[in-house]
Amino acid sequence: MKLYTSIGPNPRVVNMFLAEKGASVDRVEVDLRGGENRREPYLKVNPAGQTPALELDGGACVTEITAICEYLEEKFPSPALIGTTPEERAETRMWTRRVDLKVCEPMANGFRFGEGLPMFESRMRCLPDSAPGLKAIAQDGVAWVDANLKGPWLCGDRFTLADILLFAFLDFGAMVGQPLDPQYAKVGDWFARVKARPSAAASA
Repeated sequence: MKLYTSIGPNPRVVNMFLAEKGASVDRVEVDLRGGENRREPYLKVNPAGQTPALELDGGACVTEITAICEYLEEKFPSPALIGTTPEERAETRMWTRRVDLKVCEPMANGFRFGEGLPMFESRMRCLPDSAPGLKAIAQDGVAWVDANLKGPWLCGDRFTLADILLFAFLDFGAMVGQPLDPQYAKVGDWFARVKARPSAAASA
């Protein structure tokens, strides 16, 4: 397998997932700032022009971080980061979807349409006027997570893909003008627990 990776929270999710698994794959760095992901030959790897992308041994490519991590979970089942039962997998997927919709997507677009506009305006449709609202929506999402966080991890006692996803984006947000509000103490404590894991440093 070969992982096409780069800077940014999405590639970090997969790199952190692999670090938690203790799994090693060949990596190819893609120059995101230089726009390498938006031109050939990378577009043959991922026509969407996004990173990361996982090239399988047979030559096929899997893109989208949740699909990549689902595949890696099957290839490297231990430790389980999605689940070992239908119930566990459903809970992880539920929380992953919640985090993605409520926090990650609005936070990422708030950055792309705001601080990241000089880099992204020539690459995608950007709506600069919506940046403040998107950032506010992301903060609303963090508040919702804080109110519904019942255990040490999003899925109670299980550390999962959902935790990795939220951590990667909150850590990214802190670097691009969307820091974690101290009033969300439960999320703050959770963040510190994730940051203390070796996989957080290994994927930074």
